Amino acid sequence: MSRSSHHSPHREEKLELLAKHVSDVESDSDIFEEKARFSLTPSRRILTAPWIYARSTSWRPLLLLRLGVFLIPSFLQGRHAREQIRPAHLSPTAYLDGMRGLAALVVFFCHYFYQAFIIAEGWGAGETNYHLLKLPFIRLFYQGPPAVCLFFVISGYALSYRPLKLVRSRAPADLATAISSLVFRRGIRLYLPTAISTLLIVCLLRVGAYEWTREFATDRTYMKNVVETHPPRMEFASDQLLDWAKHMYRFVHVFDWNQFGGSTHYDVHLWTIPVEFRCSLYLFLVLIGTARLQAKFRFTIVGGIMWFVYSHSRWGLLLFLCGMVLAEMDLIRGAHKTSSPDLLLCKLAPVRRPRWKRLFWAGLALVGLYLMCQPDLKGNITPGWVWLHSQIPIWWRADPYRYYQSLGAVVFAYAVGHSPSWQAFFNTAPVQYLGKISYALYLMHGPALHCIGYHWERMAYAITGVDGYWYNVGFVLGAVFCIPTVVWCADIFWRAVDIPTVKFAKWVESKCIVQA
Repeated sequence: MSRSSHHSPHREEKLELLAKHVSDVESDSDIFEEKARFSLTPSRRILTAPWIYARSTSWRPLLLLRLGVFLIPSFLQGRHAREQIRPAHLSPTAYLDGMRGLAALVVFFCHYFYQAFIIAEGWGAGETNYHLLKLPFIRLFYQGPPAVCLFFVISGYALSYRPLKLVRSRAPADLATAISSLVFRRGIRLYLPTAISTLLIVCLLRVGAYEWTREFATDRTYMKNVVETHPPRMEFASDQLLDWAKHMYRFVHVFDWNQFGGSTHYDVHLWTIPVEFRCSLYLFLVLIGTARLQAKFRFTIVGGIMWFVYSHSRWGLLLFLCGMVLAEMDLIRGAHKTSSPDLLLCKLAPVRRPRWKRLFWAGLALVGLYLMCQPDLKGNITPGWVWLHSQIPIWWRADPYRYYQSLGAVVFAYAVGHSPSWQAFFNTAPVQYLGKISYALYLMHGPALHCIGYHWERMAYAITGVDGYWYNVGFVLGAVFCIPTVVWCADIFWRAVDIPTVKFAKWVESKCIVQA
């Protein structure tokens, strides 16, 4: 039957010539296909039902609407989304999430700054390093290596806290379950998001997104210091995917201690992920091996292991073990005991502590921050660091700057654990938001900068020019647009990939374990 222009839709509906779920914009052939459905066998009806539904439903506007809402940053969405970022009830260790979030932001700043300026040298090292931003403490806003050290301390603490709590509760069965779960899910937690982020880079390469900024990425007119690797685009997509798969295979780098082993040119910033995985496995082994010991013997054994690790300059593993020690020390002193499972921050009045204690922990935190300011280069001629640099053992084989930066990260984390004021700062809503998106921010700042950020920078320099002081103005103007762009991309990746990855790891575990 063909449609006539004089037939009204109302009359046709009465005659049941139009099904209610058929779109008003369908052609005659669509209606014939709908009729043909009734001649299919039952088995074929089941197989073709989803396709027929998709063809006959006006789902596209709804999909576009949902996509548009999803692309809105979570902190601009409704109350429910904001409560996910910072719920009213924060766990007692939530400040560590905030600390991790700020560290991730600093790493991003580092990779933005070091393309334009020499940031590895401290104030007063040489004749040109007298800029205000190179002074101690101020330089921590863009100094990436100390932030990585803080990452490792926090990871060691977070991974050890619950197992050690079960150890001290004399709950061996629960401990076995907890350790097994941590080991099983750790690889998924670390590597699935990185596989997705690097695969996204491959897709961006194939559609030409990296080609739009390739010339700018290597232009010394703008990149006056570090020129980051801009991933190459291969001729064939199959070759690109095969190359990506090989890189991901090498990325699971657990069999030697090469610092940048497993690093991939698809995102050079991800070298810390194999280090995290390797150190996590060693940490789990230490937790299992010392679980049945008395606390004093556990501290003794772990202290011996730490000395052995230190003497071999394995600073990453040393920081993980330091995090484990800090976690048990907090458990011993009951640092995170509250009257309820969660800490209702907005209703608890601050506990007054002796003034000398507050000053002591604040001062110790400043000592830790100063040690984290150790320059990456020329520490031996930097004012305030000449003597300290001379005290680094001659057998220390790692980069010299890792020595005091690692020590400073441990001291700072230890001091913050005793300082309600510092914890309150890390529990503020903006910092907690950074904590939520910290892993996504770490994974996304590279591709977001290379694909979108470089566009902003190029436009900024086109406005300001690159001569003298105007280069700095262009750098700041580019940052005004680059920072929100990177945070926005991280927010999307957090909701689209990071949160589902955590749920997926738990789901896989639930399907694989032996049910009691």
